Amino acid sequence: MADHDTSSLLLSPAIASSSTDELHGPSLDSMFERCVRDLGLAAQLLQALVVCLAWFFDAQQTFIAVFTDANPKWHCTTGSVEASNSNSSCDICLSPKDSWAWDSPAGSHSSIVSEWGLYCAPSFFSGLPSSSFFLGCIVGGFALATLADSSLGRKNTLLLSCLIMSSSSFLTAFSSNIWIYSTFRFLSGFGRANVGTCALVLSTELVGKRWRGQVGVTGFFAFTFGFLSLPLLAYALEGCSWRSLYIWTSVPVLLYCLLLQFSVRESPRWLLVQGHKEEAAVESFMSAMKMLFEKRWCIQRMVAVMSIGLGTGMSYYGMPLGLGNLGTNLYVSAALNALSELPAALFTLLLIGRLNRRGALVGFAMVSGICSVLSVMKLKVKLSLELVSFFCACTVVNVLLMFTIELFPTCVRNSAMSLVRQALVIGGVVGSFLAVAGRNMEFLSYGVFGIVIAACGLFAACLPETNGRSICDTMDEEERRHHQSPPQC
Repeated sequence: MADHDTSSLLLSPAIASSSTDELHGPSLDSMFERCVRDLGLAAQLLQALVVCLAWFFDAQQTFIAVFTDANPKWHCTTGSVEASNSNSSCDICLSPKDSWAWDSPAGSHSSIVSEWGLYCAPSFFSGLPSSSFFLGCIVGGFALATLADSSLGRKNTLLLSCLIMSSSSFLTAFSSNIWIYSTFRFLSGFGRANVGTCALVLSTELVGKRWRGQVGVTGFFAFTFGFLSLPLLAYALEGCSWRSLYIWTSVPVLLYCLLLQFSVRESPRWLLVQGHKEEAAVESFMSAMKMLFEKRWCIQRMVAVMSIGLGTGMSYYGMPLGLGNLGTNLYVSAALNALSELPAALFTLLLIGRLNRRGALVGFAMVSGICSVLSVMKLKVKLSLELVSFFCACTVVNVLLMFTIELFPTCVRNSAMSLVRQALVIGGVVGSFLAVAGRNMEFLSYGVFGIVIAACGLFAACLPETNGRSICDTMDEEERRHHQSPPQC
């Protein structure tokens, strides 16, 4: 569907003839609601669902390292007694190569650790690919952050991000060493940085206020199913090389890009804001990112949501990467973690309309932190506590992203979302190294995850409550609302 059709409708004579006063304040939101009705709610909901599908592929590339970078199980074969890698009496690094064997026939090429002999390498090398991926997310987030708010728009930025993510992921399958592998993981993270951000913003701006929360949470469901598909796909390809997993997860994204290009319109709200020549003339002297740090109230909000994102990202990304430290079946543990995202998304979907944003963030962050720390101490219920902690961390991420959409106006919303996602992936960089370090000292992973997410969750108390209110389109409108009811930190 051509974007110019939407633009023509938004800037039709009826709308263009509105008075200057009608182009500011709450009437802008009512104009958008009228445009959505004219375009057809059913069509907009269908397009929003197509956009949300990007989250599915986002999850696959985010957590694929759980299997491709895993330590395969092995056993000693010397003598009459066999010992596994869970038995400290047998050291794979000190034993001759012919004195041990992989548990699986495909063990020698089931992950990069076994294929490139990284099982005895320093933890830096084992954690390098995952950290490279998250570093790519950081660089890509800054490089592409403002494009969706300025020149490219929501749809084109999402399309570009998906293309970069999928093509680099496909090339990852042909890596010949850890350095080339890490480079392609960096590029995949670079493209992936804005997939979830653009998908969330575009999908919620394609529908009216009534469906905004439900559509936003739909993306979280898609992310959950994307995560859940990984252990199923990895189990089906258990006898194959780790390279097969990258091919099977990258090719469908290229097909999705075609669907996105020809079936989804650009955001009507973004087109509406871009059509305001008077406002655009003022904002042309500054980028969306610069506007975020011009107002004190905006800076305070950014510091708060990014702090929450940083602490939550360490747990949200670090816990799945550290599943191998629990000593349980990796496929089962990963599947249970993926399934725990489902009730988190369902909880958010059912209660997002009535949920107090600030209270939910503080409460779930505290519970996640407590359970994560306890999982280090309570060995018999370790996996159960980890699942509860991960469920709460997932809920914090879901609420935080929806909260961010409501805290910032349309003209800077995508940039604000990008910065929050940046904070999440910075936490992921630290979390990936802690997950590797936790193989020797578990408190360095789950113990640190718990302390940090609980502490950072307290920043939510410094934010204004947004439940039930309409979203703003300009900085001036949001500033007037802020001064009318400033938050009490």
